[in-house]
Amino acid sequence: MSTIKHPVGPQPSKVYWRRRLIVGLGALAVIVIVVLIFLRPGSSKGSTAPTPTPTSSTKTATPESTTIPTSATTASGAACKAANVDVQAITDASSYAAGKLPQLSLSVTNTGTTACKLNAGSSQQVYTITSGTEVYWKSTDCQSAPVDAEILLQPGKTIKSAAPIAWDRTRSDPKTCTAQRSQVPAAGASYHLKVSVAGIASKTTKQFALN
Repeated sequence: MSTIKHPVGPQPSKVYWRRRLIVGLGALAVIVIVVLIFLRPGSSKGSTAPTPTPTSSTKTATPESTTIPTSATTASGAACKAANVDVQAITDASSYAAGKLPQLSLSVTNTGTTACKLNAGSSQQVYTITSGTEVYWKSTDCQSAPVDAEILLQPGKTIKSAAPIAWDRTRSDPKTCTAQRSQVPAAGASYHLKVSVAGIASKTTKQFALN
């Protein structure tokens, strides 16, 4: 009779059957592991998800705002009409503690329906700080190295200053650009910032207080 069905050896046959069962289970476990490695249940073939095919309804995202270039640039297109340009004065706070310097910036928005060209460089930006009827500070009084920066302003889009201007809380005067200037009144004094770009002035001012 076959030794496969009837193991021959010095020990009882059930010992040999037990050993064969253990070996068989081990081989089966190896086969299962190999199958799992190659098939990877629950995931599709390949490690990268398929890229959806663009449709006519897919739109490329465009930035809601950009910054005004700080170096000389040129752009092509029709010049912006003043009626289609909205200029806004911006400060980083509405009230400043003693010694805190206001950070001044501006934004320009094309309210028209077509793109237009605008020179928004520092040569065309004017920041003016007033209190009551008195002008305390003007950015062009001691401006250095102004540049032209023509941009193509898209309809409905807004551009902002690339970096704010820090006001040192002093009075400005072209005659005192290299001299020590006097500090403006504080202790809760109220001031207004007005800006203009390419001769287009902001319709409103930005109010803030110095403490």
